[in-house]
Amino acid sequence: MTAQPSHTSGRTDIPLLEETIPDNLDATVARFADREALVDVQEGVRWTYREFSDRTVELARALLAAGVRKGDRVGIWAPNCAEWTLTQYATARIGAILVNINPSYRTHELEYVLKQAGISFLVSAAQFKTSNYAEMVEEVRGNCPDLREVVLIGTPSWDGLLARAQEVPAEQVAEVQAGLDRNEPINIQYTSGTTGFPKGATLSHRNILNNGFFVGELCRYTEADRICIPVPFYHCFGMVMGNLAATTHGAAMVIPAAGFDPVATLKATQDERVTSLYGVPTMFIAEWALPDFESYDLSTVRTGIMAGSPCPAEMMKKLIASGIEEMTICYGMTETSPVSTQTRTDDTFERKVGTVGAVGPHLEIKVVDPLTRETVPRGQTGEFCTKGYSVMLGYWNQPDKTNEVLEDGWMHTGDLAVMDEHGYVQITGRIKDMVIRGGENIYPREIEEFLYTHPDILDAQVIGVPDAKYGEELCAWIRMKEGAEPLTADKLREFATGKLAHYKIPRYVQVVDEFPMTVTGKVRKVEMREKSVAELGLADQR
Repeated sequence: MTAQPSHTSGRTDIPLLEETIPDNLDATVARFADREALVDVQEGVRWTYREFSDRTVELARALLAAGVRKGDRVGIWAPNCAEWTLTQYATARIGAILVNINPSYRTHELEYVLKQAGISFLVSAAQFKTSNYAEMVEEVRGNCPDLREVVLIGTPSWDGLLARAQEVPAEQVAEVQAGLDRNEPINIQYTSGTTGFPKGATLSHRNILNNGFFVGELCRYTEADRICIPVPFYHCFGMVMGNLAATTHGAAMVIPAAGFDPVATLKATQDERVTSLYGVPTMFIAEWALPDFESYDLSTVRTGIMAGSPCPAEMMKKLIASGIEEMTICYGMTETSPVSTQTRTDDTFERKVGTVGAVGPHLEIKVVDPLTRETVPRGQTGEFCTKGYSVMLGYWNQPDKTNEVLEDGWMHTGDLAVMDEHGYVQITGRIKDMVIRGGENIYPREIEEFLYTHPDILDAQVIGVPDAKYGEELCAWIRMKEGAEPLTADKLREFATGKLAHYKIPRYVQVVDEFPMTVTGKVRKVEMREKSVAELGLADQR
């Protein structure tokens, strides 16, 4: 019997939300006006849905007074804070396109995004940690002709902007809002850009409102839920899977800190009686590794989302041991709003650690041969593709780049995947990350999962490095558990022999304190490869 094709569609019994983001928020406020909408722990902010909505209308009035119009690009460059969320919903009320700017950007990248998106109004933090945003903005402002106005959160310029709300009646906001279309662009998010400059994925109300809603549905959210969001708002994980999942269900958004802090996250989870906890695997690993971890009361946490990279089995065991039995794993990308697949709250342990779940509602997924684009049989590796409401409108002002990844409505992700007989998907790596050693295709994820079984290894990443004989060899970057002896290549080979095929045993081992990461917690394997080549003296092996 021939295997089923790797192609499946999500359920459609719950209809799509065919409304704009502000109309949906108003409906939530009508139902849950007095429930808490947002808590910013560090800033001491605590707003009900009525208060939150009123503040978004006030900011929308102020933006209209400042000359911001539907379709204008409003940049936001700040770590997580209440004002970020207000700006997200206020711009949506007047149809301005919010452009998320990565808080780790420096002047070169900032200038590129300001120009590429044609940002005319910028909301920015004044500073955060070692970043002086105000100085960087001034440095590039003269090169950005579209940029008319800059407002710095927490300074007189922010207060001055809000004061301008008096110039515009609330009815004017309602009038603009009534004229918006759910299919219009409302958000531009720049992809990580591991090669060349980042591209601006342009997303509509319909894209991100529905993705937030259905991700929340699969976490079984109700108005009783309280979501701790330590992941960045500038990324889909924070503003869609976090904020929009909350506001579509009347749940509370809890901001533990401006940037990720494991102590602040666990303290907020405990003190705010959080029911859902978010993070990338490295965040959960950092939290559970705290020496006083056992002193935190996490008994209210029921569910959550782990995404960004695969969940190590050992980490999932720790979550379940802590009573978090309904943690879900999500997979997606900025271009798809972001989530395409998600595990269900009642899935087996094996599915939670071995897959990234099944297709989401109202979506279609398939796995294709990267060369022929033909759908492959289930159980066979190919490129993951997705189609449906979540697929972006395109890359902002880059139709050529859009055409490279979109074909007949299908988004070609560049990720390698395998679909099982039940439609559950395993991501085995990036097409670009696959290591070919002496003609053998090696998927780093398999080796990484094996390395997690070593009693002294806290975290592991595997990359390919050049080799004159085999084309590529494996190099493992390893973080050791506290107090453990650093692992050598010989010791690792001894541990792996008889358990892994010889060609899958890493030839090189680099013991490090941390991995190079993007702000969203994705490991930068490109940077790891460059460093390894330099440190191991392999440049002449290319």
